[in-house]
Amino acid sequence: MQTNFTEAQLADPDTAEANKILRACVHCGFCTATCPTYQVLGDELDSPRGRIYLIKDMLENARVPDEATVKHLDRCLSCLACMTTCPSGVDYMHLIDHARAYVEEHYERPWRDRMLRRLLAMVLPYPGRFRAALVGAKLARPFRHLMPDPRLRAMLDMAPAHIPPRSDRDRPQSFTPRAPRMRVALMTGCAQKALNTDINDATIRLLTRLGVEVVVSEGAGCCGALTHHMGKPSEPFAAANVRAWIRDGVEAVVVNTSGCGTTVKDYGHMLAGTELAEEAARIAGMATDISELLVKLGVEPLPDHPARDMRVAYHPACSLQHGQRVTEAPKTLLAKAGFKVLLPADAHLCCGSAGTYNLMQPEISGQLKARKVASLEALQPQVIAAGNIGCMMQIGSGTGLPIVHTVELLDWVTGGPEPAALGTDPLPQPVPVLRP
Repeated sequence: MQTNFTEAQLADPDTAEANKILRACVHCGFCTATCPTYQVLGDELDSPRGRIYLIKDMLENARVPDEATVKHLDRCLSCLACMTTCPSGVDYMHLIDHARAYVEEHYERPWRDRMLRRLLAMVLPYPGRFRAALVGAKLARPFRHLMPDPRLRAMLDMAPAHIPPRSDRDRPQSFTPRAPRMRVALMTGCAQKALNTDINDATIRLLTRLGVEVVVSEGAGCCGALTHHMGKPSEPFAAANVRAWIRDGVEAVVVNTSGCGTTVKDYGHMLAGTELAEEAARIAGMATDISELLVKLGVEPLPDHPARDMRVAYHPACSLQHGQRVTEAPKTLLAKAGFKVLLPADAHLCCGSAGTYNLMQPEISGQLKARKVASLEALQPQVIAAGNIGCMMQIGSGTGLPIVHTVELLDWVTGGPEPAALGTDPLPQPVPVLRP
């Protein structure tokens, strides 16, 4: 793609990077085939190629973003399926990140939008505030029909029926096995600590069973993704995590929420040019999804475990398969553990969760959820597994099938407790297919 930035514009490092990314695009349109919003809306401007044109025009002309441009950029899920498809290697992730920051700086949103986005940024990254908000949402849910804004109704619907009590394992501490083979930091996250405490608990049990010392670092918190994807500053979150993990002298940073993992692995880029640039790049290189580490460690299931041959529909989170390019590890682990792993036909497409997307764009998110649930249920599984809390909440709100984190199943088959989602009701049995 030809660009026409001035020398003065290119003196800005962010604009120079955007220029390089834009020039890599050859207009081929392969990205439209895997873009969820284009599949749903059918609008070229709601495809990566269309958004790239909008971003080019906005940045080249240094203009104040108009309402239409902001609408189409806001509709992007940041699922990054386009990057997996792109034959030219266009770095769409960093381009849309820069565009969102530009919009945040130069565009004045309607006051309701500003208040809503500010509320999300003030609540979601902080587990205590988020937990209080979930309690409030549960109390307000009977009055959801009075809410004039569908986004407010989506927020009320987000609150789970059961809000788990705080887990004692989430506070700063170390979990040391008898004969440690390595020492890692576990990123306990923010929203996950309020929505589902079983995931971190299962991760800690499984890793210590495998001889890994697990450190929950003092001062570590939200990865910054939730604010980053709204164009708001995320560097303070990243800096706090880098300092905490460097101080604890760990060999790896283990992440069990893939949305966070994509962001942590990008810390070298996010904090480039700061005093923490070198440490941030080091942490980014040490970051690993829990499934990546477990493949290296090896997971041996107990013999004759009752879960053997259980039909598991695996949902690959976009942030894992596209953001981190981790595709085989979770499926390999589940298969070796004795599960029958099933993959939906639309495995490459987003479920519509995408951080705060299901709250900010509930209509499009709802359509994507319905498609994803239908494709998963068509597999006739007994349980759905995923590696990201956002996907679990999104899909779980649209199906009666139990949904668990991949690590919960692996913990179970190696001696841990049965996942709570499986223990409440009898597992659904697959319906036999009658053949003539």
